[in-house]
Amino acid sequence: MQKLTRSAGRFLLPRMKRIAPAGFFLLLLCLALPAHAAGTLPADVVFKGRDRFEMLKQRAVSENWASYPIGQRVGMVGRALTGTSYKSYTLEIDDRVEAPSVNFYGLDCWTFFETSLAFARMVAEPQEEWTPQTFLKYIELDRYRGGSCDCTYLSRLHYLEEWFYDNARRGLIDDLTRSLGGVRVAHAADEMTINWRGYRYMVANPSLRPGIRRMEERVASLPMYHIPKSRVASIEPQIRTGDIIGITTRDRGGIGTSHVGIAYRTPDGVLHFMHASSPNNYGKVVLDRRLSDYLYHYTSDTGIMVGRPLR
Repeated sequence: MQKLTRSAGRFLLPRMKRIAPAGFFLLLLCLALPAHAAGTLPADVVFKGRDRFEMLKQRAVSENWASYPIGQRVGMVGRALTGTSYKSYTLEIDDRVEAPSVNFYGLDCWTFFETSLAFARMVAEPQEEWTPQTFLKYIELDRYRGGSCDCTYLSRLHYLEEWFYDNARRGLIDDLTRSLGGVRVAHAADEMTINWRGYRYMVANPSLRPGIRRMEERVASLPMYHIPKSRVASIEPQIRTGDIIGITTRDRGGIGTSHVGIAYRTPDGVLHFMHASSPNNYGKVVLDRRLSDYLYHYTSDTGIMVGRPLR
């Protein structure tokens, strides 16, 4: 299993109200600048795979995805994305300007789950709103602290544990980890400071490093809970299709997050782990084995976090 490269993009019930966070309008301002202006990112940089996006839309219509609850929709989108090639660093799209983006041609573990979630949210909109702009609006809602991208690298949620915290705080997910038997563990978060040379934005902008370190200190101060893998089999009946599954791993000085995917229950009742698997394994998005069995396949995995999309 790959280490979750947290920053590199690698890491409804009733119809959802339209959400247009302030950062989205700032992004529109950035993208509306003349082509030569600093802050401009071309459409073909922030949105790759329009043909696959259109195919997903056609499937959503033919299978009436909009009629299902949010969790089922997330699972349907994820299942439709199986077979997509694994690709790292898809979020490192510029040296300076940060912007919501997607690449339907290649996904890693982080972009797989957030693409599935954003598309599932989008199809709750009227069909005429199923556009790249609407899709990126939901990516922004999910990917950035407070749901707002200010065109800077530091506005992104780089660590999965902070993603759980921030999205739960805003009522977008229910963090079920503690209610499903999660226990508190020592928390570690220093991946980006140690391995800063692997991040394009940090290499191009050394001034980002102090801010990243302060962000990591803040993340490490958050209470960290996980469900030990020895207990996962017993709580699998309480996990639903579409729940976000964060994998925890032993890290320097404590426990951190290393991988992420989506829960998917097949008709035979088995709860599977669906994820973008690194080139060292499948090299694509797969519906993998039973979740509890998956955890025992990797000795470094210590447990899981569970987040249920609410809208």
